Amino acid sequence: MKKIINPDKSQWNNLTKRPAIEMQKLDETVKSIFSEIQLFGDAAIRKFTKQFDKVEIDQIKVQDEIVHLSTIKVPQNLKDAIIIAKSNIEKFHSSQITEKQIIETTKGVICWRENRAIEKVGIYIPGGSAPLFSTVLMLGVPARLAGCKEIILCTPPDKNGEINPAILYAASVAGIKTIFCVGGIQAIGAMAFGTETISKVDKIFGPGNQYVTAAKQMAQNYGVAIDMPAGPSEVLVIADKFCNPEFVAADLLSQAEHGADSQVILLSNDEQIIDETLKFLEIQLNQLPRKKIATVALKNSKAILLNNLFDCIIFSNLYAPEHLILATKNPHDLVSLITNAGSVFLGNYSCESAGDYASGTNHTLPTNGNARNYSGVSMDSFVKKITFQEISADGIRNIGSAIETMAQAEELFAHKNAVTIRLKSLK
Repeated sequence: MKKIINPDKSQWNNLTKRPAIEMQKLDETVKSIFSEIQLFGDAAIRKFTKQFDKVEIDQIKVQDEIVHLSTIKVPQNLKDAIIIAKSNIEKFHSSQITEKQIIETTKGVICWRENRAIEKVGIYIPGGSAPLFSTVLMLGVPARLAGCKEIILCTPPDKNGEINPAILYAASVAGIKTIFCVGGIQAIGAMAFGTETISKVDKIFGPGNQYVTAAKQMAQNYGVAIDMPAGPSEVLVIADKFCNPEFVAADLLSQAEHGADSQVILLSNDEQIIDETLKFLEIQLNQLPRKKIATVALKNSKAILLNNLFDCIIFSNLYAPEHLILATKNPHDLVSLITNAGSVFLGNYSCESAGDYASGTNHTLPTNGNARNYSGVSMDSFVKKITFQEISADGIRNIGSAIETMAQAEELFAHKNAVTIRLKSLK
């Protein structure tokens, strides 16, 4: 992890850059795979699963009996933990359900807005070296609360052609019954276009590597919505002399172990804190089973000394982190200054892992600076909001003249006439 001392502000933009794959190569790969899925459907899914996951799959859809047998393999203590997490996620997201509010904007003119669930949603769950069963809860629970009629889940097989039992158990707990054994770009393509086995969906959710993120972004060109560009994980920690450096080191490694393309940033106004954190980081790194992955991620990561906490916040807003931890004496004093972040963790005991698993907030968050213009997943992500209005005779009398004047000014005379005819009928 590179240590940087008081960089000039002219360097800050360069310091916020993430590691990335060359975009043209990414797009070409995605287009090629999408094209074959459009032409050959399930056959293309099997081909790319063999090519990328090194396994041949007989059945793309996971059978109910396999789900049942697999979930038996999940240890009881993990089942109990998943139930606790599911309960907290459900409580937090249930609070986001809003009641209809009818507003009379002018006498005789009432307007309101109602939610309608997105009918068909697809959930992508990364597998690979870290099967993210927690993400099943983060996406499945609010999708069910929203009332989505069809929820499908795609996740890649392991080298034996199987899906991690914890993923299947979490899907069962979240109420997801349709699961497909397919991952990567091919999973996104299948949900975008549909195949003989996999349904086309209206919106795709879920994190992934840069290939999956590129595929989701390209899927939008084919009329399919996505939750957000959610690629490699990242965390930024702002720490002052009142932090616990051992805690900070653990938080940095918790994201570095996600993948070699992850990135972690430490900002502090105290060089001694940076040095102590880096010392603990090295100790903890050597104890990690995923040391090799974390080590690569740390090569693209930085510990930066800045003049004060205010500068740290300015840099953080420029970086727009997926996760932001305020390991400071008075973190609440900084909250109002935060403009760009996916999710924020306040104080020494608010570890990012809590948000990843069981505090209740959603961990599907914008990465790669997209926190500047995207929010994390919430109940709103699974619904459309439709506006309604009802105008009485008194209402059209009250606003009719304004409508006529505005329509005439825009030279849209049919618009004006739609009002004029009604006003004449009331005389």
